[in-house]
Amino acid sequence: MDFLKKHAYLIVAGILSLHFILALVISSQESMIYDERAHIPAAYSYVRYGDMRLNPEHPPLLKDLAGLPLLAMNLSFPLESPEWQSGTNEQWSIGDMFVNCSKPDMGCNDSDKILFWSRLPISIVAVILGIAIFLWTKELGGTLAGLFAVTLYAFDPNIIAHSHYVTTDIGIAAFLFFAFYFFVRFLKNPNLKNVITAGIFLGLAELAKVSAILLFPLFGLTVILYALTKQKSLSDRRSLFSFKLRTLLAYSLKFAGSVLVCFAIIWSLYAWNTINMPGQKIINSADAYLSQKNIPAEFAHALIVNTSGNPLLKPFSQYFLGVAMIFARVESGNPHYFLGEVTMAPSVWYFPTVFLLKETVPFLFLLLLTTSFTVYRIGKVLIQEKKTSFSAFFSSSFQNKTTQYLIFFFILLYSYVSITGKLNIGFRHLFPMLPFLYMLIAKTAFDSFKRFDTDKTTKKIFSFFLGGITLSVMAIPILAYPNYLSYFNIASGGHSNGYKYVSDSNYDWGQDLKRLSSFIETHNRCQSGTENFSEEKECTLTKDYPPIDKIRVDYFGGANPSTLLGEKYISWWDTREPEPGWYAISSFFYQESLYKQKPAGQQDYSWLQNVQPVTRAGDSIFIYYIP
Repeated sequence: MDFLKKHAYLIVAGILSLHFILALVISSQESMIYDERAHIPAAYSYVRYGDMRLNPEHPPLLKDLAGLPLLAMNLSFPLESPEWQSGTNEQWSIGDMFVNCSKPDMGCNDSDKILFWSRLPISIVAVILGIAIFLWTKELGGTLAGLFAVTLYAFDPNIIAHSHYVTTDIGIAAFLFFAFYFFVRFLKNPNLKNVITAGIFLGLAELAKVSAILLFPLFGLTVILYALTKQKSLSDRRSLFSFKLRTLLAYSLKFAGSVLVCFAIIWSLYAWNTINMPGQKIINSADAYLSQKNIPAEFAHALIVNTSGNPLLKPFSQYFLGVAMIFARVESGNPHYFLGEVTMAPSVWYFPTVFLLKETVPFLFLLLLTTSFTVYRIGKVLIQEKKTSFSAFFSSSFQNKTTQYLIFFFILLYSYVSITGKLNIGFRHLFPMLPFLYMLIAKTAFDSFKRFDTDKTTKKIFSFFLGGITLSVMAIPILAYPNYLSYFNIASGGHSNGYKYVSDSNYDWGQDLKRLSSFIETHNRCQSGTENFSEEKECTLTKDYPPIDKIRVDYFGGANPSTLLGEKYISWWDTREPEPGWYAISSFFYQESLYKQKPAGQQDYSWLQNVQPVTRAGDSIFIYYIP
């Protein structure tokens, strides 16, 4: 234990360096996922042209970070295309032109270089989040707790999977975590420096993803509770009512100042990102996406239209457009596959089920154990303090354990919003909660560990237990390599069976197209007799099948199959009549075809249900040969 404490920073550096290198390696193996086809061209257009007409529903911070490295590259962008000139949020088609060279006359770029450099800042943000988790947990629970928390984070296969994608998921988890830390510092000491830093990081969280809007009511309520539970010193001669009122007023005004700083940060970044954007583009997006006949949509539309033409108000016009678009999207829902059904209807069981299926068994075990221990401790304290009034007990407890209360309130609020919302598209939407869970688990585990200081035998047993858990946590990503996006825990049947429960970003986001290309090349070398020693196993698996001259591909993702597969590629979909030959079917489309509602007699992939795939590209693309 002393060795770990002495070399803690070196160990953290090693853990996060390994995490970073692994993210780069996996990034080089994976194709562009579905959402990156929209996020990457938007990222470049923001920083290069100061225009947010693409992907306007998300704030610009993370896309700005992803786009900055691309400025050093000599890239072609389809500024003269009709999609850019007169289209409304043509993010997908422009993404195809910019990254996938779908229109060579508009210029072509090196997609692999674009993918690598735009993903790199996200991986750096993931490392910074790991450092923050260690430092804050160390501050709360000690060095060993900090090391344990960063281990849970860095070796979680779900975190590894998303730590290199140009999306908002790792970024919002990071900036929310930072915002919470500086908000707690503000509560403990509301001086000018902490008011400003709390406002800055609250603004950065709002600029990472619209879901951070939940922080306004959460932080506001916490400010009120913290002020009202503040204890009056014995030397203070004011009445209790006067003290509470003045404290509440002081905290409220300072928090209002922090919110003003937050909106100044929001305005500043949106101003930079919309400096060359015509106000009419904002109106066009409002017309297209806020057409619902209800009071909130009509109010948002009117607000956006009336502010988009004013240079000073245009940044806020774009910000409120994104907020309104996200609310409209959440309200309308989305089609998704869940437990044998493709539906638009949300399910309150979606996120709890996905959480239990995709988180690791050691993590779930620790979560259950530490939660049970916490409930036991709370119950014991309440029994011991039964003679104390609840208000006095809560006031003292809230002041001493502000961080734990704040995190608990956030997890409850975020869980409720996620479960009752209509956007059932992936475990990644729960990422904002995960850093806090790692921290609370680690703190609780090592708080209980410290209680055994006087009992050496029990402490030794507990040390072996934590050591075994740590080794199992570290072993899981080694065993799961390289299929992290499709990771499902062993209790659910593992990564090979995950597609049976849910799909989309939980399993198949288009990450395996490069692996399909590699399989085709290896198989054809096997058939030509030019394979090398390392390919003997792959050759044995497919030795009885003919070479792949053509392959029918139904691919869900962001990359372009024709670019990677060339003349071998035949575009395919489920309603086409089957024919002999090779097939590569994304599990997303396979499940959707089997379980979506469709007209009677319409062709689908049910004819493949009794056909054993020859193999898979990664986990997500099923490869068939039909004689």
